[in-house]
Amino acid sequence: MLAEIAHIGADPRGGYLRPGYGHEDRELREWFGAHAEARGLEVHRDVNGIVWAWWRPRGSAGPAVVTGSHLDSVPGGGGYDGPLGVASALAAVDLLRERGVTPSRPVALAVFPEEEGSRFGLACLGSRLMAGAVAPERALALKDRDGTTLAEALIRDGLDPRHVGMDRESLDGIGCFVELHVEQGRGLIDLGHPIAVGSSILGHGRWRITVDGQGNHAGTTLMADRRDPMVAAARMVVAIREVARDVPDARATVGRIEPVPGGTNVIASRVSFWLDARHPEDAVTAALVTRIRDSVERIAAEEGCRADVREESLSPTVDFDRSLRAELRAALPGAPELGSGAGHDAGVMAGAIPTGMLFVRNPTGVSHAPEELVEDADAELDAMSG
Repeated sequence: MLAEIAHIGADPRGGYLRPGYGHEDRELREWFGAHAEARGLEVHRDVNGIVWAWWRPRGSAGPAVVTGSHLDSVPGGGGYDGPLGVASALAAVDLLRERGVTPSRPVALAVFPEEEGSRFGLACLGSRLMAGAVAPERALALKDRDGTTLAEALIRDGLDPRHVGMDRESLDGIGCFVELHVEQGRGLIDLGHPIAVGSSILGHGRWRITVDGQGNHAGTTLMADRRDPMVAAARMVVAIREVARDVPDARATVGRIEPVPGGTNVIASRVSFWLDARHPEDAVTAALVTRIRDSVERIAAEEGCRADVREESLSPTVDFDRSLRAELRAALPGAPELGSGAGHDAGVMAGAIPTGMLFVRNPTGVSHAPEELVEDADAELDAMSG
């Protein structure tokens, strides 16, 4: 199944570019919908853009068991982060039917939009809206790099922005959500095991740092006369690394930087860059960002610039439902438990319903990059486990 979508959103720089609520997203939804309908599942898209495929065997009753993941990607992302969980959900339905298993409860497969936040800057956007973890008015005002608001994108994508937000009725119909995902590290490699039960997700957030200086001519402005925000930003990026290195288990990353106006022979007038900071303890994350903010403001002043640090998203550390974890461990004897340094829709949904995760071994240990990998034997085993 994954081979069928290998061409969608292929990034010429390597990997994939599949932003949410756009053309590639639509193609991927159509692929999922076709597979779900071929299996006799009832497919519909809800007010927040989440695609659902329902299996309601005769006699099934009670709150649904939900599985699935996402289909969007970060720029240059790998082919398994998200799609593996969706394809595995479809494969699990096939396996249950082959074994003659008729679920006593309804089963739903879910595809959450804009999980990576690569278009509108807020990760897990679809699940946040559904769970009430973000105010609709804030979400609708988010803009992509072209200045398109989420409200405008929803309209173009066939959705009505007046109806987005917490979906209490749907949440009440869900008994639990289990998300299968490629592991985004080396935990299972080191343990020599193909599958793990998720225990927790590190607290993490994103901050936009804007540095204002004085735009000017690259050839006529003496070095001593410059207030160059690019130089200030470069110093800040290095300082962020050093601050994070001083805090055990902290992670701080700058992976995106945008100068204005961006000319080769122009001293920039403004530079914006984005900080991703994470730590298992939320109080430590807050203290880390405070230290980074202090360093940023000091460097800006030394370079004759001004700096603004603004929070765009913040998710606390999540511990998955204990009873659900126990059920997963019982079904997977010998499977280790692993925490995740990456955010997931299951982490957001944990605030509203019982959730759990399964992680699949990634033999390269690399994720958010083209080298991300899952071997066929592990993928088949994990689909059977689900």
